[in-house]
Amino acid sequence: MPVHYPFSAVLGCQADDLDDMGLALVLTTISPEIGGVLVRGEKGTAKSTAVRGLAAVLPSISVYAGDRFSIDPDDPSAESPDGPFGSAAVVESRPVRLVELPVGATEDRVVGSLHLESALSRGAVEFEPGLLARAHRGLLYVDEVNLLHDHLVDLLLDAAAMGRVSVERDGVSVEHAARFVLIGTMNPEEGELRPQLLDRFGLTVEVAAPRDPALRAEVVRRRMAFDLDAPAFVERYVAAERDVTARVSTARALVGKVRLTAPGLLKIAEVCAAFEVDGLRADIVTARTAVAHAAWAGRSEVTREDIRRAALLALPHRRRRNPFDAPGLDEDLLDRILGDEELPPEPPEGGPEHDDPQDGPKDGLESDPEAGPAESSHGDSSETEPVETSQEETSTTNEAPPSPSAGNTSTTAAGAAYRPRLLTVTGLGTGRTGGRSKAIGSSGRRIGASVSTRGSLHLVETLKAAAGKQSSRDRTSAKVELRIEDLRTAVREGREANLVLFCVDASGSMAARKRMAQVKAAVLSLLLDAYRRRDKVGMITFRGEGAELVLPPTGSVDLAAARLDEVPAGGRTPLAEGLLEAARVLQREHLRDPDLRPLLVVVTDGRANSKTHGKDAVRRSQQAAAYVAGLGVTTVVIDSESGPMRLGLARQLAVHLGAEHVPVAEVSAEALTSAVHGFTGSTMGRGAA
Repeated sequence: MPVHYPFSAVLGCQADDLDDMGLALVLTTISPEIGGVLVRGEKGTAKSTAVRGLAAVLPSISVYAGDRFSIDPDDPSAESPDGPFGSAAVVESRPVRLVELPVGATEDRVVGSLHLESALSRGAVEFEPGLLARAHRGLLYVDEVNLLHDHLVDLLLDAAAMGRVSVERDGVSVEHAARFVLIGTMNPEEGELRPQLLDRFGLTVEVAAPRDPALRAEVVRRRMAFDLDAPAFVERYVAAERDVTARVSTARALVGKVRLTAPGLLKIAEVCAAFEVDGLRADIVTARTAVAHAAWAGRSEVTREDIRRAALLALPHRRRRNPFDAPGLDEDLLDRILGDEELPPEPPEGGPEHDDPQDGPKDGLESDPEAGPAESSHGDSSETEPVETSQEETSTTNEAPPSPSAGNTSTTAAGAAYRPRLLTVTGLGTGRTGGRSKAIGSSGRRIGASVSTRGSLHLVETLKAAAGKQSSRDRTSAKVELRIEDLRTAVREGREANLVLFCVDASGSMAARKRMAQVKAAVLSLLLDAYRRRDKVGMITFRGEGAELVLPPTGSVDLAAARLDEVPAGGRTPLAEGLLEAARVLQREHLRDPDLRPLLVVVTDGRANSKTHGKDAVRRSQQAAAYVAGLGVTTVVIDSESGPMRLGLARQLAVHLGAEHVPVAEVSAEALTSAVHGFTGSTMGRGAA
């Protein structure tokens, strides 16, 4: 068995003084109803190491020998597909499992499927459990959870909501329990998490490398000692690990006896209301976390400090209104709400606050986070409609735009975002699951079958392939004889994520005609759309005498939005340099990930002028456009030209690029719909006339 880095060595402290990451991990194992932990942080901050060390300090669990579904022998209502188990069944103790879910796992691997070997060799229909079954009563860990394919996210959401997994496919009908502690780690620079899955994590913590040189040196010293002699290093932390295990066991026994008084519950509600969280799940998770924290501290009643620590872990990721807002919680506001005094005692039974003795929670909570009417009205709104930024944040211009010939520059904030039209890459791709362009992948509608041993089984096509070969096979019974070469897997058409590369004109003509606010609003709207569709984004700007890659391709749309706000406008228009820089970036990214198909979005009015190239600037821009067109990249030109006098240069550029031409006013989906309806109405009118 592999030797894991000790949990207490990762956190650098004893059980009495856990940092936020260690505390969140411990609390969610004390009370699994909290809903798991999301750990966000930069690379190299020991996120994965801490999670892998957690399983070793958790108390062992009892299971039936040979039960692949790990039901609890002490729970008479628990049922296993491998059961039933009688009173004579052997019960054994084993460590808690840490099951890792790869981001590229197939659906069959996650939920389970038909056991192909048994089906092909013996004609038997047997179920092969998936990772969710293996994780029951344990930890399910997803590293880089923000990169998890959408179809796997849907499976996790269903399992987290129901606590069970139902499999109905390929002649198999199985249902089993799947209650686990979901732990995810992610680097925000690689992209954000789908809102529905983010809300399912009970707690979240932000981690960063320490800035204290002495502490950094200690981290390096411990890691080198572990690499030099892992068993000896682990032995040094045996006592600390046992202390954590014993304390978790004690807290689990105590958590059901901790009292959350009516004043304490009211204070939690005040905190959640003040931070304007959606729904009631935040209140419930905060209450459960406060109870677990009190149990961890050995207290029988929730205190002000328990509520404070719970709020700092449970609320930051629930108060975000926009994908581009920074996470976090205002601790000064939190302290003002909680006050300096300890919580008042429980009012006497039958007093003014509790006429009904059953109104106030006694031992823990019995509320169901799925049942609140407020939650049902808000839970999925962020997925269906993008969030508009406020006028206060988006409609401010910092300074008056200069003339195109001026040497100075100006920085203009974006206008309000809106729902943009869908821009897609032509053809059929094979990239990772997303929401933009059509692709062949592991999810979506079934459109055919292929000869393969990977993917979901297409049973009908497998039997059809075997049927024509039965006469040539020496069968010993009337059963259909299946062989490996008969196997067919489903071919599905879904949607993929793409690389959306923005090439933005930031020259003086954009500022002089006050176009930059409108252009930035269009790009910001497309960035919001890219966030929802799980795209990778990059940004190039061109102005003055050159082009600059202001944002290398990344999954973090937050970074793109921040860089967009900082883009200045002014100077000449080196269009050719912008297009050539885009070509270099696209070629480099193709070498890194050939399956990630690009979409180039050029935002310009089509003008080209350069001090270096003079009158030759227009010809150079046409040559650059022809070069980009030769790469075969799907390109869209967003025409920023406005006003009554238009030269149509962006439309000519689109012809040279072989690109779609979209006026900036028609980037909005509503504007496109109105234009289509207007065109249809005028055509029908002419036909009637």
